[in-house]
Amino acid sequence: MSIPFKPNKSEPEILFVTGIGTGVGKTVCSAVLTKYFNADYWKPIQSGDLSYSDTMKIEEWIGKNSICHPETYRLQLAASPHQSAAEENVHISVNDFTLPETTKNLIVEGAGGLMVPLSDQEFIIDLIKKLNIPAVLVVRNYLGCINHTLLSVMVLRQNGIHLKYLILNGELPADTERVICSFLPMHTEIIKIPDLTPIDQENIERVSKTIKIR
Repeated sequence: MSIPFKPNKSEPEILFVTGIGTGVGKTVCSAVLTKYFNADYWKPIQSGDLSYSDTMKIEEWIGKNSICHPETYRLQLAASPHQSAAEENVHISVNDFTLPETTKNLIVEGAGGLMVPLSDQEFIIDLIKKLNIPAVLVVRNYLGCINHTLLSVMVLRQNGIHLKYLILNGELPADTERVICSFLPMHTEIIKIPDLTPIDQENIERVSKTIKIR
């Protein structure tokens, strides 16, 4: 089922943050969006780094007033969720996940990219379809990022998922940005987030006040 474009600002903003790969800055971008929208945060699956999880980072970067909903799965091994789950004799199904109950905006952060496996049969993109919410795609510059971005946009389109925002995280060469942006669907809005050094509560708040979202 295709996820319709909904410009109605009276409805809560519920977004699934994914990336063109691992390590492109999804958590930092999720923190900025959480602050900008005054939203709750939810990480459905945490694979590894349980002592300093993405949820803990959001709590640190947003502050004591942030509401972070508990993960559905907390897995020990820092690997793809299907591998981490197999190590603990756990089987992940998209039917295990339900959006947290909240009246506020909600930022949902995925694991890795769209085709990261949750099991031998299901992938992150299947989780987005199950939750039936628009996507945010985080892009960072590296050799191959154009290919990975356009493939991700194509897969979202083929699965009927509305790409509501594309985040350019950090500086991209002008030609790279031009090619990527020319391939985007009509209703996708571009957000630019600069590199943050250091990544802390002050810089997250500062950037959240400078980004422009219609």
